[in-house]
Amino acid sequence: MSSQFYFTILIALATLSACSNESGRERSLMRMEAVDFSQVSVDDDFWGPRLQRHASTTLAVCIDQIENQTGRIRNFELAALGRGEHSGIFFDDSDVYKALEGIAYSLINHPDSALERKADEWIDKMAASQQPDGYINTYYVLTGLENRWTNMDKHEMYCAGHMIEAAVAYLQATGKRKLLDVSIRMADHMMDTFGPGKRHWVPGHEEIELALVKLSQATGQTKYLDMAEWLLNERGHGHGSKGGDGLWDPAYYQDDRPVREMTDIAGHAVRCMYLYCGMADVAAMKRDSGYIAALHRLWDDVALRNMYITGGIGSSRHNEGFTEDYDLPNREAYCETCASVGMVMWNARMNRLTGDGKYIDVLERAMYNGALAGISLEGNRFFYVNPLESDGHHHRQEWYGCACCPSQASRFLPSVGGYVYGTSEDALWVHLYMGNTAEINAGGRSLRLRQSTRYPWDGDVEIEILSVSSAMPGEIRLRIPQWCRSWTVEVNGRRLSPPVDKGYAVITGLRQAADRIRLHMDMPVEVIAADPRVKANLGKRALQRGPLVYCAEEIDNPGGRSSTLLSASDSFETLFADSILGGINLIRTASGPEPATFIPYYAWDNRRAGWMQVWQTFSEDR
Repeated sequence: MSSQFYFTILIALATLSACSNESGRERSLMRMEAVDFSQVSVDDDFWGPRLQRHASTTLAVCIDQIENQTGRIRNFELAALGRGEHSGIFFDDSDVYKALEGIAYSLINHPDSALERKADEWIDKMAASQQPDGYINTYYVLTGLENRWTNMDKHEMYCAGHMIEAAVAYLQATGKRKLLDVSIRMADHMMDTFGPGKRHWVPGHEEIELALVKLSQATGQTKYLDMAEWLLNERGHGHGSKGGDGLWDPAYYQDDRPVREMTDIAGHAVRCMYLYCGMADVAAMKRDSGYIAALHRLWDDVALRNMYITGGIGSSRHNEGFTEDYDLPNREAYCETCASVGMVMWNARMNRLTGDGKYIDVLERAMYNGALAGISLEGNRFFYVNPLESDGHHHRQEWYGCACCPSQASRFLPSVGGYVYGTSEDALWVHLYMGNTAEINAGGRSLRLRQSTRYPWDGDVEIEILSVSSAMPGEIRLRIPQWCRSWTVEVNGRRLSPPVDKGYAVITGLRQAADRIRLHMDMPVEVIAADPRVKANLGKRALQRGPLVYCAEEIDNPGGRSSTLLSASDSFETLFADSILGGINLIRTASGPEPATFIPYYAWDNRRAGWMQVWQTFSEDR
């Protein structure tokens, strides 16, 4: 029997925001570095099977669609010949690059010679399609190079950015730099065309900014970092022109004001996420406090006024983005999968800049709910849109004409281990809880540890130090999630009362291998009320347990929607059902005339079609 809590999620996040120390932000630039997922072998019962299915199924689906079902790879073959008809959408090259990035990430932890040969084959075709001046984009090569760089919303730099990210990932995975050299030539072509004293340019779809920072880090060339900063600073000065239908809506394209002056999220959700990631990366490298101040304002606007309980963002189908504060409809919610992954990426960067656990709270919410719902349990079907209510007609698909979300999922899943740990000068940071063995090299020391847990099904975590090359880190910082009301920590069997700093319990005094930390987090069922300004949820409540948001599906509740009504007198029981949906914790009402059943939101639409809803009608008494 679980206890329950009533709280307003937006108000709870607002309290965390208010506790931030503005002066501390300046000192905390580059507060920590992420531990790369190549150093983290995830093997628990929750994430482990998903990573196996990614390697065996998801990548195979992407390869089949790219090679056999659509003309995406054929576009590169034709562009190499310089003739033929382009098929698909003008930004379809990006799907190939994102799938290639997913292949690279998979190769790091799941080596596969056949998969590597496939990637090399793709890269050869990409390199063959590159023009003598370094330009690469199959749409304009096949429809007329004379029209390149004439429309800021034709995603030329967006595609180039995803190529750069794939190139850096493939270099890391294999040591091969052929695609990196292609990317360098394209980046140099762009810098020959645009920049100070040259042409203005405002990329209609952001992505190139963060990619150029990665290229700068991979090559050691600061000119790419400088170009990323120049592109960011082009926004808001009237340089944007020619978008969709020949029009340019500055708000939609995040071009209505300079980035340092931004206060509110607006326009297309995914573009916003990539912009903010680029701003965070440049700020970290350039130590730019103006960018940091803007990012904090924008985070407050997103997390406190425009985020769904699932961590999804972007309520409107019309612009794949935002309308007004607290406009969060459920059935009409857009919540693009790419945007939820973007929330993970952006909040990870904000955490590394500040050391504040509130960003991991949002990252975890988006990861376990909004992003994870975007791919089926079998790993072969995808959501583009993630509503919080359905009449039974919204389903995952094998692929989409605009396939940004399947390819996004293909690169996101194998990277989840990279969000677990961080390192700073004298601390190891534990952000997320998932079973893994990690080899962490930082600060001149090598540390090997094992994390064991059934999270997110329960809140018990054990961390064992397996070996250490020299002195232990001075601190191990364990994140205490915002959802957790009660927790305990033991070190080698001794109960501690550690201080908590920005959402992290600070453990000191560990001296040697074989030291064990045990963290217990109470994980009751929580009954959540939305901010009263969210009109769609007046008179409704949602259920959450740990990091997981729950929903009701028709298959479990044959009595209809009325049977899922919640009341103030309800109590709940939690039951692990290993034969349902890959093994999940069900929540059932333990009172009332007809018990209702709830499943994790990420798992909906994996069985028989039927209605679904996250927010249930609520009454004070039955």
